[in-house]
Amino acid sequence: MKAADKAKHRTDMISSALRSAILERVLMPGMKLPEDSLGERFGVSRTLIRQSLERLAAEGLVELRRNKGAAVAKPSLEEARDLFELRTQIEDLVISRVIKNMSPEILGELEAHLAKEVEAENASEPISIRLATEFHILLARLAGSPVLLRYVEEIGYRCGLTLSLYARPHSTDCGIQEHRQIIEALAKGDEDAARKLMRHHLTAVADRALFTTKERGPLLYLDALEPYAKKVRDGTS
Repeated sequence: MKAADKAKHRTDMISSALRSAILERVLMPGMKLPEDSLGERFGVSRTLIRQSLERLAAEGLVELRRNKGAAVAKPSLEEARDLFELRTQIEDLVISRVIKNMSPEILGELEAHLAKEVEAENASEPISIRLATEFHILLARLAGSPVLLRYVEEIGYRCGLTLSLYARPHSTDCGIQEHRQIIEALAKGDEDAARKLMRHHLTAVADRALFTTKERGPLLYLDALEPYAKKVRDGTS
């Protein structure tokens, strides 16, 4: 492997590792990402770390601040609302393209990813969020449009970060079932049904993440207490 190809491969691996750590909330929003420390951790030069951070910044997961270094992005709720609205429009196009390209191979890839989501259902919620985000990116890749893929990646990762930051605790089975229904509609070639299911799914995801009124805001904290409260109710604390 040529030196340039080897460096690109390493950058890809670092970007993927940092992306997963951010979406799974190992690296929290606002956390600083010093190039020297990351370089030591990954055993690579600061140049490769900088390239990886620049890539994640283009995806909206990292903020590059002048004279302050990089940090995990911390999107506002206002920005998140705009992202979810834009995402619905773009994924309409994705559904149309995937329907046209549908094949046994594409169906197999979608079902294989769904199996990963089912397997991780009892894992931590951040891992489920990452896999759910990757489902939509897989759909965009299968659409066969580099332009759509680029935009879905950026918006999808940013929405995934928003979910990790703001979303209320919920059963991952909801999202998995919604993904399953979308795949079934695609397999049947029913574009209208697939679009409606996708819009319903993205609306449900947004509702879990966005708090649009003052009355709903406190639910962010009360819902977070639910696992502890349940133990008290069940008498298991």
